[in-house]
Amino acid sequence: MRLMLAFVTCLLLPLMAAAQDVIAMLRAGVVCGPPVVGSSPAPDTIAGSTHLIAQTPPFIAEITQVPAVIGIGFGVKAQALDPDGLSGVTIIVTHPPMGDAGVTQQSYQSWISGTEPSPTFYQFDEDYERVTGTWTFTAMLDDAELFSVAFDVVPPTALPDLAGACGYGDLLS
Repeated sequence: MRLMLAFVTCLLLPLMAAAQDVIAMLRAGVVCGPPVVGSSPAPDTIAGSTHLIAQTPPFIAEITQVPAVIGIGFGVKAQALDPDGLSGVTIIVTHPPMGDAGVTQQSYQSWISGTEPSPTFYQFDEDYERVTGTWTFTAMLDDAELFSVAFDVVPPTALPDLAGACGYGDLLS
């Protein structure tokens, strides 16, 4: 799995907290994996890089439950109050143990636009990434938490309609 580089914000969902004085909008949900146009180095991730995308994909569901299906992504869209945006933002994704090393946290550098939503997504690209349980996206600027959003990743059979929404392979295994 690779982290999707992007951000956006709009309304607060139950499992979210946001810094009201810097974040104008915050939305969370599930997406169909968009085409990847490149990658950006992210040494503090298992893959060592994050995907770059040309267009922000629409949410297929604005919920915080996610089926663990290859090709499905989930995350947030955020927008800063300051029109100049926020640079130097660290995105921290925590999750149940993953991969041979049992990694539970990955992070990378990003920014949040002040003129349009900026997406930050995690997309399931590899079977070892499809770990169920609580996943949390936290955005930090220096020592200040900008937002934190928790997702519940579940087996595909728990959300069969959403698991099949993107048309990816054998979804209910």
